Amino acid sequence: MRYLHTMLRVRNLDAALKFYSEALGLKEVRRVDNEKARFTLLFLCATDDQALLDKVEGRGAPLVELTYNWDEEKYGEDRYFGHLAYEVNDIYATCERLMKLGITINRPPRDGMMAFIRSPDLHSIELLQKGNALPPQEPWLSMVNTGHW
Repeated sequence: MRYLHTMLRVRNLDAALKFYSEALGLKEVRRVDNEKARFTLLFLCATDDQALLDKVEGRGAPLVELTYNWDEEKYGEDRYFGHLAYEVNDIYATCERLMKLGITINRPPRDGMMAFIRSPDLHSIELLQKGNALPPQEPWLSMVNTGHW
């Protein structure tokens, strides 16, 4: 498993970017604008982590992901922290092992790429398949979402 990023929701992307880049010195390394789902993801890297980012194939790490939803949402203070993200070698094997430990898979890896679980303190944790998505398969394909993530 490899640590990838921490996601934080932001209300004003420009103000957040100014804070993280000018005050903290983080550098924007990737931006995703999703018009269909109406959000922007902005990934930032600390200066001293830039060399690591350049060496890593696939998803860079460690990063801060700022998530800006274009339509105003009311999160409450407890929802501005989004999630931790980890890359795993086999998303299905990882989720199966977690289920055997009694951990609920809140968002099953139906797509062979992404799953979400929650810690005992209800922190969301995203699991992402290393490399390409695995072919969809049961029982994951038929599993429904459970709770929140």
